[in-house]
Amino acid sequence: MNHPVFTESPFKTQISFHKLIASLEEIALTDVDYRSNYAKALLKEIEKVPELRTGIESYKTIEDNQQLIKNLLADLFPTALTKNEIKAITVPFQNLTFNYTERFTSILANAGTTFDITIRDYSEDQLYIMSCILILNNYYGQKLDYNKPLFYDIPDANGILKHYRILYNADFMEILPTESSIDLNQETIDLLTDNYDDIGLWKKYFPANSWILKGFGIVSLFDASVESAISHLKTSLLKSDTQKNKNDNEIQTIFRTIFKIPDLKLGFVLFNEEENKFTVPPFSNNSEKNSFILLEKEEEELCKNALFGCTLQSLIEEKKPFIISDVTRFSTNNPKFAAHLSRQNIKSCILAPVIKNDKLLGVIELFSSQPKSLNSINVNNLDLLLPYLVDTLDRYNIDIQNQIEAIIQREYTAIHPSVYWKFRQEALKFFKSQTPNKDYIFKSITFKEVYPLYGQIDIKSSSNHRNETVKEDLKNQISQLITILDHLTQNKKLGLLEQRKYELHSFSNDLITELKADTEQQIQQYIQREIHPILINAKDSFSLPEIIDDYFSLLDEKTGLFYHARKKFDEAMAIINKKMASVLDKEQLEAQHNYPHYFERFKTDGVEHNLYIGQSITPNIPFETLYLNNLRLWQLQTLCKMELEHHRLKPILPYELDVTSLILVFSSPLSIRFRMDEKRFDVDGTYNARYEVVKKRIDKAHIKGTMERITQKEKITIVYSHQSEETEYLKYIAFLQFKKIIEPEIEQFDIEELQGVSGLKALRIKVINTEVTQPHYYTYQELLDELN
Repeated sequence: MNHPVFTESPFKTQISFHKLIASLEEIALTDVDYRSNYAKALLKEIEKVPELRTGIESYKTIEDNQQLIKNLLADLFPTALTKNEIKAITVPFQNLTFNYTERFTSILANAGTTFDITIRDYSEDQLYIMSCILILNNYYGQKLDYNKPLFYDIPDANGILKHYRILYNADFMEILPTESSIDLNQETIDLLTDNYDDIGLWKKYFPANSWILKGFGIVSLFDASVESAISHLKTSLLKSDTQKNKNDNEIQTIFRTIFKIPDLKLGFVLFNEEENKFTVPPFSNNSEKNSFILLEKEEEELCKNALFGCTLQSLIEEKKPFIISDVTRFSTNNPKFAAHLSRQNIKSCILAPVIKNDKLLGVIELFSSQPKSLNSINVNNLDLLLPYLVDTLDRYNIDIQNQIEAIIQREYTAIHPSVYWKFRQEALKFFKSQTPNKDYIFKSITFKEVYPLYGQIDIKSSSNHRNETVKEDLKNQISQLITILDHLTQNKKLGLLEQRKYELHSFSNDLITELKADTEQQIQQYIQREIHPILINAKDSFSLPEIIDDYFSLLDEKTGLFYHARKKFDEAMAIINKKMASVLDKEQLEAQHNYPHYFERFKTDGVEHNLYIGQSITPNIPFETLYLNNLRLWQLQTLCKMELEHHRLKPILPYELDVTSLILVFSSPLSIRFRMDEKRFDVDGTYNARYEVVKKRIDKAHIKGTMERITQKEKITIVYSHQSEETEYLKYIAFLQFKKIIEPEIEQFDIEELQGVSGLKALRIKVINTEVTQPHYYTYQELLDELN
């Protein structure tokens, strides 16, 4: 038990029972014999300990006279209630208690001998200031309201923490000045009320031990986990939006009750961290004002403009309340803002931040037409209310975000983080329009003056490989079917079987030539319609069940055809695509840190990617050409890494496939627009369409005057138009050659004229594939497991 008083206090404490003794002396003079006799006997004992009347300054005196003090306090601590009441003698705001009721004693015993009873969430500085406020109210006649409840948190025998509300009875106490007391005028009192947190200021005007606190207090506790006012607040905040008007009135009434200010009014704004703005809540009632101070007329305002130049550092950065207790006095600091408040008859106000996980969600406005009604002391009452308001606002924010996400997903598509803000901005406008059931025309999402970068790593001759594997599977299946029919004709000479063998041979001969678009489908339909019924009947009619069962076990469940060579090809392509995309995605995460830009990739017979970089995509960060140059170097390095990754994969692929790499350089900025019908970005404008034409045709182009493709396996082709682009990329190549990533040889050539496009040139380089650059090899099973 922590008995001593705090080391510092404005009070010199004298525990005295002089008022109670005076009451006993009056009883001793009455005619009621049993009361009079009891009082006289008790007074006789009290005379032996004069400190009980003059003032006790040593706790030992209390310990030595416990029974006498208990008898003296018998009327205030009736024996009949000792097992019910939680009560003791105390000095307010100090850790000094004694003469406990039996229930209080039992509670402390269950808490354990190591437990120290202290007031929750109050430091010694706060309790010092509370003692000063007690002096201001009792001696100087101020009416400073500090409604924040005091609690003891005491664990029970099971370790469950119980919360007990503290009530003080100070009827038997007196506050007396000493020679060290400082006489205060109203100006000084006003200064103190505006600086609750300045402990140095309070100690200056209320030095330690400069006042006498004489008498004793009675502390009564009751279990108060949920109080009625808070319960009402929680209920109001949980009500639906359809009850909002009534809900707003109830919340305002609760605030008025807690602050004891009859004309107190509330306002509220959201804080948009991305744009550094205050905004009207989307869930607000448009017919009523939601903000009277920060957003008087507008629906949104930049934070720097909201208070007419008055600093909001404490509100936004330090996340502390902004308090004006007297607007008239404040006018000397900021006349414009004071005039703005006075026009609305606001004489005192508090702007309190609503914070969740150290993030500012919004600001509550409290204001009154009475000066000094709101100040740095009663702002602490918000500590009781804000947790519930924070949870409610967080719930609203989550709901808004969910609805915005739903709008984006429905009206757009999966959005890259670099441009998400633009889609969110448009979705928020739709949400604020309050017309979700009416036709709303979504504005096009366009980014102007952005620089494009295009690259691809393509599987070489993928169509030829695909056709060859299809032909191989069909040939194997036809061959096995002919073998089965040969067995059947040995047992029975049926002309129909000979006919089917002939037809299968014809299909097999067709597969020698180039595979036609409908050949696979024709063979599939023929086998299922003409051959499989024969095999099913033959299982019962002929003694060949095993060979027929083996054949059916080799069929793919979906197509009913052999799927062996094609499966190896498909798996090899899937592995390459997955690994190439994985390298690209990993490198992209790092590239975004340098300068945020739009990125998209596509898996086809290889992996393509588009990059767009420019000021319009990242308006908050100034764009410089060096960011474009850096991204171009990054793209070239990344394709080198993808080439190396393929080189590691190649030895253990189930089907050997080579890749070719290509970069298209385009130095003119262009505009991209989100196509609502296709749910994707596309280059905007007729002039810029040239870029898209080149992208679609360039990888099939030939070197001018030859039939050689510009792309080759294990090489990177860089396509460009201007001499400045050639110079730039030769620098990048020289740098990568220096780093032993690219081989010394550089090929340079002109590209044949494409439809509507001429004058293209190219550089072609080869990545060094050495054992040094291949620190890790995969196993085929590892790749399959990762793929699945």
